[in-house]
Amino acid sequence: MEAIIFALIAFVGWGVGDLLVAITARRIESFSGSFWSMFLTVILFSPYAFSRIEDLSNLTLPLLLLNLFLGVILIGGIMAFREGFRIGNVALVGTIGSAFTVLTTIFGILFFNERLTIPQTITIMAIFIGLFLAMFNIQEVIKRKIAINRALLLALIAMITWGIYFAFIKIPIQEIGWFWPNYITFMLFPLLYIVMRIRHLPLLPITTNNAFIPLIISTLTARVAEFSFNIGISKGFISIVAPIAGASPVLLVILAFIFFKDPITKQQFLGITTTLVGIVLLSLFSV
Repeated sequence: MEAIIFALIAFVGWGVGDLLVAITARRIESFSGSFWSMFLTVILFSPYAFSRIEDLSNLTLPLLLLNLFLGVILIGGIMAFREGFRIGNVALVGTIGSAFTVLTTIFGILFFNERLTIPQTITIMAIFIGLFLAMFNIQEVIKRKIAINRALLLALIAMITWGIYFAFIKIPIQEIGWFWPNYITFMLFPLLYIVMRIRHLPLLPITTNNAFIPLIISTLTARVAEFSFNIGISKGFISIVAPIAGASPVLLVILAFIFFKDPITKQQFLGITTTLVGIVLLSLFSV
């Protein structure tokens, strides 16, 4: 029950947080937005970090290297997700990117000896069908002219990278607790700045286009969601926590249609609906 409560907190945090990420993505360039979000995370949670230093007693070099590797993967997904929101349809990008919990569930079953039921298998297949409908034009597929626009490709990258991260981050969590694995990841923010310098990209001020308020709120809600997810999988099965938390696209899509009103085709709407129904059913069958 405790794991489910934290999964529900992650559900709300990711749903609301992703809407705010979409808002900031359209106000400030993706690299700068990601940098400031990571920087704010380190600053805001540094007092708590100092109070949890003793948790690092179990941190070994291989575990640190794994954490850093997963951190780079997570940051890549964040970058892709923000850019997808900036140039694409919020509801579509949000649905595809947030479906990462399906992959997390599958990885949890494959690598952590968790169990997959028949209803879960059916709903996972339905989610993948929905994602296909949302991403590809059926008429073009029939004509063998398979194409995917850049925003949806970025959302797919976010989905895959986050699916990997949130499954295997359980390994560091088991050794150093729920807080440090994420905090170590966001301490990599100087690496993002180095990449910006190499690519000759300017670091825009955090106040650009009034991005500061939604940026700081989205940072807080996203971190609360991630920490809640970490606590949840430390207390229960990934295959239970991930589907419940992963139902957050339902909340995001409802909010996106209210606030953004981006145009969408009937097939894409069908794909979104199929994916969201599948995610909700997966969460119900996982309890």
